[in-house]
Amino acid sequence: QEAQFSHNKFNKLSKNTGYAGTSQAFCATLLYRQQWTGFPGAPKTFLFSGDATINAIRGGIGLTVVSDQLGFDKSNIFKLAYSFNLPVGPGVLGLGLEGGMQQKSLSGPWVAPDGIPGDLAIPANGISNTTWDLGFGAYYATNQLYFGLSSLHLPQTAFPTVAPYTKYSFDMVRHYYLMAGYEFPVASSIDLKPSILAKSDASSTQLDVNVLGVWNRMIWAGASYRLTDAIVALVGYQGGNNKMTWKIGYSYDITTSTLKDYSSGSHEILLNYCFKIEPKAKVQSHQNVRFL
Repeated sequence: QEAQFSHNKFNKLSKNTGYAGTSQAFCATLLYRQQWTGFPGAPKTFLFSGDATINAIRGGIGLTVVSDQLGFDKSNIFKLAYSFNLPVGPGVLGLGLEGGMQQKSLSGPWVAPDGIPGDLAIPANGISNTTWDLGFGAYYATNQLYFGLSSLHLPQTAFPTVAPYTKYSFDMVRHYYLMAGYEFPVASSIDLKPSILAKSDASSTQLDVNVLGVWNRMIWAGASYRLTDAIVALVGYQGGNNKMTWKIGYSYDITTSTLKDYSSGSHEILLNYCFKIEPKAKVQSHQNVRFL
């Protein structure tokens, strides 16, 4: 039920609310994905996410907005997140909770295979409804390592039926995520960043295995393998200075499932901007009795 992305390393907030604020920066991310190009009704997904560290509340806040369309099915998601950030050892632990709304609509020129009109499971004139949602995540990160566990759609809410289509129903299913990654230098100007993302709804499970090579902390290239689905090529560029950074990235999925005979792959574009938040230095003054 969740939209799929290939830039998982740059899109942690949408899967794990504990990530909010752990980077000690304000960050905004835009993602656009065109999946299975050439396939009728192929998924098209737009995502915006932003998070910021707020020391006054001992954590961070986050916002995620997603618009996802698959054939006649369209979902709009709006989520707000708070993460309590706690220094632990060499890193920071984020414990987050998110809440929001999800709106789903169905519309299109439906054709019943049996030719019988008035099928109450097929909303011929379109249908739309909204429900609420909750998610939880735990995320830990150091300068080199990150690890996270999270779950979305905790209450497993159902979209209310709308008369006369009382036989149509859509229930949210709880999703589980595990993410991990590590960064280590392999040469004076080259860093290697392997990572994984496991996704499950307790019925089916999918695993993304990724590796990125970064040259001079500016240009990256890498590959991913999504189990039973695709091989992904990724490239990107990062610019900026000590206070701000910006990123632009592109990925291309080579479909390995049986859909490869009907599509020409998937395309995804990433834009990211981060501004480092530095706490104000405490100013202290002292008097020496010798000069009174």
